[in-house]
Amino acid sequence: MIPAPDLTISGHASIDSAALFAPLTLTLGAGQWTCLLGGSGVGKTTVLRLIAGLETGAVFTGEITASDGGPVAQRVAYMAQDDLLLPWATVAQNVSLGARLRGEKPDLTRRDRLIERMRLQDHMAKKPSELSGGQRQRVALARTLMEDRPIVLLDEPFSALDARTRADMQELAAEALQGRTVLLVTHDPGEAARLGQSIVVMTPAGLTPCQPPHALAPRKVDDLETLETQGALLRLLREDAA
Repeated sequence: MIPAPDLTISGHASIDSAALFAPLTLTLGAGQWTCLLGGSGVGKTTVLRLIAGLETGAVFTGEITASDGGPVAQRVAYMAQDDLLLPWATVAQNVSLGARLRGEKPDLTRRDRLIERMRLQDHMAKKPSELSGGQRQRVALARTLMEDRPIVLLDEPFSALDARTRADMQELAAEALQGRTVLLVTHDPGEAARLGQSIVVMTPAGLTPCQPPHALAPRKVDDLETLETQGALLRLLREDAA
């Protein structure tokens, strides 16, 4: 894997001259998880999609830069909240979808290794309808890793899962994405407290940094400092909503 850079987005966005989010500067540390937390409608997903080079419908004034001076969007892998699996394709075919869409020959050895890493080796020939929600999310994570990009953007990828499966997926993702520059957009203070090496709360007024727990991520769900951070984040969100 190419070494992951720092990444900075600085600027503001609007739709029909109405501000979508206030002027901000957000830096993602190289090889670290940054969690962007906030209520609905504050612009979190727009920030993520701008970094990915995806359509937002907004006018963005500013810049998105990597510390090594290289291009950004071409080095991004994106995992959405919905797994977006092709319903007619097998697990193996969904994991290697990116290469096939680009007209490239997929690395089948790497594909099979990732599928095994996600504990899906017994499900390679199954279609998405034959999988549980957690298994589908593991397929989506394997597909994201198959792209082997140094910058990974996660848009609430685990929010639809039950609590136990969500905790399992958080731990699996943290292990699998070590060394990459990761931006996780989430509504969940507990998720941010478990995974964030940098935690930022986004409100209509701008960004508020929050001190993450000192323990290494992913942190235990019952770690005292993690629970205290979760509480502090929830208070910030409630104050913003009040």
